[in-house]
Amino acid sequence: MQKWEKPPADPELRKKIQELVAQKGGGYNEDLVIDIIENGLKLLTDVEARGDVRVIQTAVRELRYAFKLFAPHAHVHKVTMFGSARTLPTRAEYQSAVEFARKIAAEGWMVITGAGPGIMQAGHEGAGLEKSFGANIRLPWEQSANPIIQHDKKLITFKYFFTRKLTFLRHSDAIVLFPGGFGTMDEGYEALTLMQTGKSRMMPLVLMDRPGGAYWKTWDKHIREHLLRNAFISPDDLQLYQVVDSPDEAVRIITRFYRNYHSMRFVHDVLVIRLKRVPSAEALQGLSQDFADLITGEKIHSIEPTPEEKEDNQFLELPRIAFGFNRKDYGRLRHLIDVLNSF
Repeated sequence: MQKWEKPPADPELRKKIQELVAQKGGGYNEDLVIDIIENGLKLLTDVEARGDVRVIQTAVRELRYAFKLFAPHAHVHKVTMFGSARTLPTRAEYQSAVEFARKIAAEGWMVITGAGPGIMQAGHEGAGLEKSFGANIRLPWEQSANPIIQHDKKLITFKYFFTRKLTFLRHSDAIVLFPGGFGTMDEGYEALTLMQTGKSRMMPLVLMDRPGGAYWKTWDKHIREHLLRNAFISPDDLQLYQVVDSPDEAVRIITRFYRNYHSMRFVHDVLVIRLKRVPSAEALQGLSQDFADLITGEKIHSIEPTPEEKEDNQFLELPRIAFGFNRKDYGRLRHLIDVLNSF
């Protein structure tokens, strides 16, 4: 069935844009690029303030370049490491970050950091330059790229935090947060919020204390005593993160998450989960019973790639399951993924 598209407000303008794209030689996703150009032209009448238009201009430019830079490495798992830029190399947190990055890189992963000093430099030190990405931010004081990544082609410098954070989350398959300040808290809470609301992909989020430390344990106590006790979050939301103090445990949590699970997407009202191995029909029936609170409509069952996935050429070689998901209990959905990984 052909997708319905809103008719263009100005067919003649759309035709001229199409001719411009053809003159440029065409390329990927021409229909979406045409829409971007058409909306860009609407700024001529819709937005008067130059500063507002500059925000849009810079955001598009930064995201285009970031997507281009990450594209050749799309097939490689990546973990984003957050933490304080002020952590000195003599601190136990720094050494834990180096060790974690070294061990996750040995598992075939790449590491993304904010490219600054402290925990960010520790991540690059452990992973090595070839397996490191840097997403720097222009600040008037402390944030210059660390010496490991500063001359590498996999370094991006952003003007806006929101484009930078989108890049972190868009290209990450896991997140590890080390102790840090307001920025670390901001990045951690945003990642949790986006997963809790289904606005980002589901992924492991690990909070890493130094050995014997209590930074994240104290944070977790606050979450339980104030957010959970006051019903600001649900008990299942606690499934969205895990607190550890060992690099080995962090690596185990992250790699285990992808032991069987691969990815997911919605196709209309159905959630499709791609796996390496699909459980038996009897096991799927049991999962439908155990996770009945998640299901609205179709129960958990094995399916072939959907027409929408075929159109996007999305992982067609993988087996998959599908069901009607209620689109609100993402902490509980994380529990389902953990169970699928046990098969």
